[in-house]
Amino acid sequence: MTEMTITIIIGLLVPLLGTMLGSAFVLFMKDEMSARLQKTLLGFASGVMVAASVWSLLIPAMEMEADSDAWSVMPAAVGFLLGIGFLLLIDELTPHLHIGTDKPEGMRSHLSKTAMLALAVTIHNLPEGMAVGVVFSGAENGAPHISLAAAFSVSLGIAIQNIPEGAIISMPMRAAGNSRWRSFVLGSLSGVVEPIGAIAVLLLASLIIPALPYMLAFAAGAMFYVVVEELIPEASSGQHSNLSTIGFAIGFVLMMVLDVVMG
Repeated sequence: MTEMTITIIIGLLVPLLGTMLGSAFVLFMKDEMSARLQKTLLGFASGVMVAASVWSLLIPAMEMEADSDAWSVMPAAVGFLLGIGFLLLIDELTPHLHIGTDKPEGMRSHLSKTAMLALAVTIHNLPEGMAVGVVFSGAENGAPHISLAAAFSVSLGIAIQNIPEGAIISMPMRAAGNSRWRSFVLGSLSGVVEPIGAIAVLLLASLIIPALPYMLAFAAGAMFYVVVEELIPEASSGQHSNLSTIGFAIGFVLMMVLDVVMG
């Protein structure tokens, strides 16, 4: 097994470990997560995802087409809009329930509240898994402007934002009446879609590489959809929205630094 293969395997699993670590908070915290902390963590997750989308996905997508002169932005623009559209379609078709609300979204169903919360998180995590898979596909196949270190920085950044995300998922599940261990398991399982999505993208690498600029931007568009449709509204509603702004700034700068230093 080569060093690159080992790095890729670790890179695929690191985001899931972040989710599991965050979900484990429910085993030790006695009370529900405070509104202040939840707002800060939602802002932090938003900042990481926006920075990863810009520095690790959109900019490399445009740099790959730099020889196309004025049209170099087209693959990024088209891919970004397709990513937004793809998540919009999934959001409309999949029955799910956002944290902090009692009104289900998507198609009507008879699923439990816990199941719909889990589906909401699955929708959220899918683009993150795709992003990890796309950058590692590019690095593995020697694509310009994507190094193995840069790909790993994306994985690490998403893992860092998955820690608070895991806690934000497992704590409401505990509040909904599930046991601590069941809440931990459900919270952890919500992150399984990330490595599955990443592996699926890697397996399709031979098809993806010719369209890599489009795929990078597609993943960025999907991540932006989650941020704008879900994270920012939840972070900015009600009191303590200034804390979510501070969290966003910290998350954005952290991911930006990670990408530049490791890339």
